[in-house]
Amino acid sequence: MRILHITNHVQKIGNGIVNVAVDLACLQAKKGLNVAVASAGGEYENLLANHGIDHFQLDQSRQPLNLIKAAWRYREIIKVFQPDIVHGHMMTGVVLAGILRNSGNYHLVSTVHNEFQRSAVLMGLADRVIAVSHAVADSMNRRGIPAKKLRVVANGTLGSPRHRKIQDYQPLKLHHPAITTVAGMYSRKGIGELIEAFSLIAKDFPQAHLYLVGDGPDRAMFEKMVQNCGGLRQRIHFEGFQPEPQRYMLSTDIFVLASHCESFGLVLTEAREAGCAIVASDVDGIPETLDHRQAGILVPPKDSQSLANAMAQLLSDRQQLQKWKLRAQQNLQRFSSTRVNEETLNIYSELTRKYNLITTMKTRELVVGK
Repeated sequence: MRILHITNHVQKIGNGIVNVAVDLACLQAKKGLNVAVASAGGEYENLLANHGIDHFQLDQSRQPLNLIKAAWRYREIIKVFQPDIVHGHMMTGVVLAGILRNSGNYHLVSTVHNEFQRSAVLMGLADRVIAVSHAVADSMNRRGIPAKKLRVVANGTLGSPRHRKIQDYQPLKLHHPAITTVAGMYSRKGIGELIEAFSLIAKDFPQAHLYLVGDGPDRAMFEKMVQNCGGLRQRIHFEGFQPEPQRYMLSTDIFVLASHCESFGLVLTEAREAGCAIVASDVDGIPETLDHRQAGILVPPKDSQSLANAMAQLLSDRQQLQKWKLRAQQNLQRFSSTRVNEETLNIYSELTRKYNLITTMKTRELVVGK
């Protein structure tokens, strides 16, 4: 089986979609399959090369002239690599592969990570559409993608070829109790609500510190928000993007993901592995990631007061805090990148088996006709 993964880039910037695509490519190559990746490039090119994976340069930026160039380039890639499976992880790549299918004899698979985007419905151009949670599958089905096309492969990156084992990371020295989020600096990630929730409990817990790990376009707005919090400026830390967020998680008491929308919440699986007590929004795929309240506390999205209450509950009761840390670390095997790869390969095989069966039947019909 020859597999081509298409993603916008392979940069090491904490993009969960890219991380999953890179994991799949590496694990599939490790099983002896012929794998290639087409993208605009990035730091993971070295990792791909070390796994014997070809990387084809494909700039999919959405300027009209560049899209024409991308179409020609895609045709060249298909001609050279001749894939059996093309797996698109982002919308532009799926549209390219869908429109230009006559360039090669392949099956098209897509994975929907951000179903809240309007353009996500275009992922339905694929023969099989992988949803990263049941919540995503239900949403895509309501938006018109037939159930017969949809398959659920719950996300997971534990044991990823991109990073070391959790026990090999050196924890950072943080102020305690430490409250941490690892997220892009976007309003939809609930950073504003988290800052507000921390300000509500800061007086009652004067030793607590908040660590905001990540970068993004709304960071300046959040920094300005903190400047208006008076004495809290010394207790709220903007850490920027960190290539090893595990070092923060291993020193964290409470991990928070306050997203307004979240297809799955991959970062929660890493926080669970690190043994953090978790508070997260009760939205989309997050309840699935937290075993439906068994591995973390869920609060309504966009609700700073409920978020503050949950954090205060844990900070005021060490036994409760310890209980939730232990619960987070239970039942983690289902988040392994190996399991994600095996289930994905099953979907590829389902398509190729179907194709082989149809081809065999057509051949028999021709023979009988003669």
